[in-house]
Amino acid sequence: MAALITLSAPYGAGGSQVGPAVAARLDVPFLDRAIPTGVAERLAMPLDEALERDEAIGVSLARMTVWLGHVGQAFGAPAVLPDEAEEGAYRRATEEVILEHARSSGAVVLGRGGAAVLRDHPGALHVRLDGPVEARIRQGMAVEGVDRETAERHVSETDRARETYVQHFYRVDPRDPSLYHLVIDSTVVPLDTCADMIVDAARARSGSSLT
Repeated sequence: MAALITLSAPYGAGGSQVGPAVAARLDVPFLDRAIPTGVAERLAMPLDEALERDEAIGVSLARMTVWLGHVGQAFGAPAVLPDEAEEGAYRRATEEVILEHARSSGAVVLGRGGAAVLRDHPGALHVRLDGPVEARIRQGMAVEGVDRETAERHVSETDRARETYVQHFYRVDPRDPSLYHLVIDSTVVPLDTCADMIVDAARARSGSSLT
């Protein structure tokens, strides 16, 4: 049975570094940029458009949430959010890509509410990388080679977008530790060690000698 791991990680927690390392060690696909490619095929849309929507959907939902908080009660919220039908179709196609890999090759799935999508899958291992905001800002600066102002902006915008995406579509808080089998402070545990821990946990959970 191939390994199946969902990986939730806010900005600066190292998900983009740990995910590929785990996938390589377990010889399964790493699903991040591969997800928009599969979605584009299912929805018959250009890949560039799928990539743009993949990056923008959480941001647009977060902005709409802020707008509703400021003026929704005063003026009445719209019955249907802008582009809600398109966003719903994209989300369903994203789930199809994840579930297809869950049924066949296994995968390491980064983000996209993977723990919620695969919550009922008996063999999935759900992992959360996290850490204090200040520590994640410093790690983001080091990993991405950006200045503090850029890292602070990214931690604010990216965290809000990812949290809003999961809350909007799956009605859960991605920060809730009960969603995961393993939670690691990846700002104090070296990222390579985080990958080792996840691989060990996946092998233990499967009860087999995953490679």
